[in-house]
Amino acid sequence: MSFRPIFQRRAVAPVAATLLAGGVALYPRRTAYAEAPPERKPIYDEPIERAPKHEITPSKPAAPSAPSAQPTSPTPTDILTAQVRQARLFLYENCLAAENSFNDFLSRVLRVENAFTDTVASLAPSPESGERLMPGGIYVIVSAMAGSIVARNRGIFLRAVTPLGFGTVAAWTLLPVTMRNVSDLIWEYEKKVPAVAEQHLKIRESAEHIWYTGLAHSAMARARMEEKIGQGREKLEEWVRKGL
Repeated sequence: MSFRPIFQRRAVAPVAATLLAGGVALYPRRTAYAEAPPERKPIYDEPIERAPKHEITPSKPAAPSAPSAQPTSPTPTDILTAQVRQARLFLYENCLAAENSFNDFLSRVLRVENAFTDTVASLAPSPESGERLMPGGIYVIVSAMAGSIVARNRGIFLRAVTPLGFGTVAAWTLLPVTMRNVSDLIWEYEKKVPAVAEQHLKIRESAEHIWYTGLAHSAMARARMEEKIGQGREKLEEWVRKGL
């Protein structure tokens, strides 16, 4: 008879009893959850006292701080900055005014120059007229010099009027289209002054009257001269017949 199985059963029995007692002692009394309840806090956090809901009041915005009663005086830097700003504004305004004045002056000069060139160009005769300024202008200058030579031993009035008269007659004879353009331009300027325009009309009417009267008298003188020449020829023929 072998005693090994009996010894083994006796040795396993105390171990089984010990495990059973330990399992009963460590069996949990409450059901374990996977997550901790929301109210549970760490043991190291201090408890927070929560006020009841009816005692919670909305927070009011903080009142703005009242400005200081005593205004601060400007510093030297602020005074210098204001003076520099005023000086810059003054300099800018004066430079702008000078620039505008210079631009206006240049604009007026350009307008005068354009008006002058256009006026001179309008005085030139058209190509269809066949009138040329170069030889005609030279002849007019020579005529005026001849008038001054003719009246060199006369009075001051004649020495001033004679070259002008000779030149005017030569200009109307050699450059009629140009002189007509010049007279039309002078008339346009004279119409701006009514008194001068009326005086010009009177002088023109008197000159035309004198001219036409001179033409009529010259025609009458020519007719009388031809009549006298005819009478003298008849008498001469009569004397010749009597002498024969």
